[in-house]
Amino acid sequence: MPTPSFVEQHLLRLAEELELPTPLSKDKTGAYKLPLGPEMTIFVKENDDGYHLFAEITTLPAHKKEELLILLMRANFLGQGTGGSAIGLDREEKFLTLSLGIPYEVNYKAFRETIEEFTNFVSYWRTEISKHAKEAGIL
Repeated sequence: MPTPSFVEQHLLRLAEELELPTPLSKDKTGAYKLPLGPEMTIFVKENDDGYHLFAEITTLPAHKKEELLILLMRANFLGQGTGGSAIGLDREEKFLTLSLGIPYEVNYKAFRETIEEFTNFVSYWRTEISKHAKEAGIL
């Protein structure tokens, strides 16, 4: 049996601490699905030089889309409004997403803090986009 990678080890420890079901499942791309609540799933995928976090924020609103996209581009500028993550669109351009690449191995504490901060930014942008939708008269 191969030795688990640092990401697998950290995910197992995190799942144990949060009392999540193990083993964690993988999606069709090989990313681990980390269910952190009924509406919060973070995907963690290993790559050659570290790991990548990914989550759907919400559907892309149809009304006043340009205004929202400008706001999100400002948030992405130098990672100031995203904690170094990047807001983008899925391939079908239906969902706004947040992603973060970590280019090196980190200890468990840093890994857990990164997951927590990333999750906080997903929640923050869900709230902000919901406010935008209400102001645009969508909700």
